[in-house]
Amino acid sequence: MRCPFCGNEDTQVRDSRPTEEASSIRRRRQCLACGGRFTTFERIQMRDLTVVKRSGRRTPFDRDKLMRSVQIAIRKRDIDPEKIERMVTGIIRQLESTGESDIPSNLIGSLIMAALRELDMVAYVRFASVYKNFRAVGDFEDFVGELDNPPSKIDD
Repeated sequence: MRCPFCGNEDTQVRDSRPTEEASSIRRRRQCLACGGRFTTFERIQMRDLTVVKRSGRRTPFDRDKLMRSVQIAIRKRDIDPEKIERMVTGIIRQLESTGESDIPSNLIGSLIMAALRELDMVAYVRFASVYKNFRAVGDFEDFVGELDNPPSKIDD
């Protein structure tokens, strides 16, 4: 592991332990050249995922990009960071469990929307405004109106 302070590749693990949800391992490291200490996290990666955009363009899946988009939606909301981490990890596990390496971007957006709806309605609406590309106030009104009046289920 390269030292973030001096770039030296010779670092030593000082402490290693699983995170609270046991989905990753937290390692405290120390650089043998400069003595700097830093933390790394290791996660299990079941397969390499590729995101297929609406345009057909393909890009490697980026967990950090998913986390950034969720962070933007939840900005200034009182949500436990552990819940967010579990939510993102859960979304990734769902993507990996599809058995496919190529994941349509709209599937990722749908999973994020569903998870945010369960977590925080304000974050859900914020994310939806970008994901659904709201252009006018009426788009917000229609969307929020659907939240107040969910479609009725038809009994068989």
